[in-house]
Amino acid sequence: MHDFPRPHLRRFRVLFAALLCALGVTSAAPAAHADHIRDLCDVVGARDNQLVGYGVVTGLNGTGDDVSVPFAKQSLESLLRRLGVQIPDQQVRLRNVAAVIVTTTIPAFVRSGGRLDVTVSSMGNARSLTGGVLIQTALHGADRRTYAVAQGPLVVGGFSAGGASGSSVQSNSTSTARVPNGALVEREIPMSANQNGKLVLALRAPDFATASRVAEVLTKDLGTGSARALDGGAIEVKPPSSFKDRWVELIAHVGELDVDPVQNARVVINERTGTIVVGGEVRLSPVAIAQGGITITVHEQKDVSQPEAFSNRGKTAIVNNSEVSAEEKPSNGLAYVEGATTLADVAKALSMLGVSPRDLASILQALKAAGALRAEVVIQ
Repeated sequence: MHDFPRPHLRRFRVLFAALLCALGVTSAAPAAHADHIRDLCDVVGARDNQLVGYGVVTGLNGTGDDVSVPFAKQSLESLLRRLGVQIPDQQVRLRNVAAVIVTTTIPAFVRSGGRLDVTVSSMGNARSLTGGVLIQTALHGADRRTYAVAQGPLVVGGFSAGGASGSSVQSNSTSTARVPNGALVEREIPMSANQNGKLVLALRAPDFATASRVAEVLTKDLGTGSARALDGGAIEVKPPSSFKDRWVELIAHVGELDVDPVQNARVVINERTGTIVVGGEVRLSPVAIAQGGITITVHEQKDVSQPEAFSNRGKTAIVNNSEVSAEEKPSNGLAYVEGATTLADVAKALSMLGVSPRDLASILQALKAAGALRAEVVIQ
């Protein structure tokens, strides 16, 4: 039998697959959703660290702290003394100065000389940080050691303006700003992924089933006995001989492997904004729902009460009159909702109720209490 050349065989398979697609024929089911391990796990021993510092912002256009903020005055005097300037207390002015807190996060393996973005927020009563410049500020870790130094002009993401009559307009916050690449790393934080000769992966969303699947994929790729799930949140990896003392290559290789994670049935409700997010694994049993609401209206009206003409008794006064009314929306009776086994069915069933997101949040909580909603309800 004559062997068909491999290049021609691969070319034939590509052409045959294109022909099937053109005819609308699929030869296999679509692949299941999978994520890279690097998107699901963090490496134990390689973590970010938070830094914080106290500093002074100068160059404000009269929008800084005032004399009622004592620590701002003390900070300015201390700064001037370090610069060799002596000034009496009564001559200190704070209108162009603000005391601030500076925060940032230093990633793992950042070397000395690296640059970091920092966030600057006012501590006193400064109205705006627009146009300010952060003076050199030391950033400390939880061990109180200095790991970076921040300095530079501020970038404010908002604005505010006002008139002499008291009218004003404001967009976003003007008391918080950022300094892009404003921090310079001075000391490196030692990191090591080697945990007693093994690599430990921590799941960002702990789950026993997902941890088991990650260990299974790693065992299949690296060899028998190379990985095991310690619990629902950690997987221990024993480097094979091909990756001995090659931790960077091992982490890079492991991060590229695909795993199909388990998605928990969860409904997240934000009461403040009326936002509702329903997960893909949520199921709904057949149930009957009746929903109604009460609307309360408060109307305020001010009247003027004044004495009679040419009378010396009494004074003109403003009297507040309030009218309160309540209206209950009539219910349309019991609405039957059929069971739903997919997210599309759940969305269709709930949308048939025709209620607002806030009313729907109450209905979802009641469905959970009745046992008809098979999902975890998270209230924010």
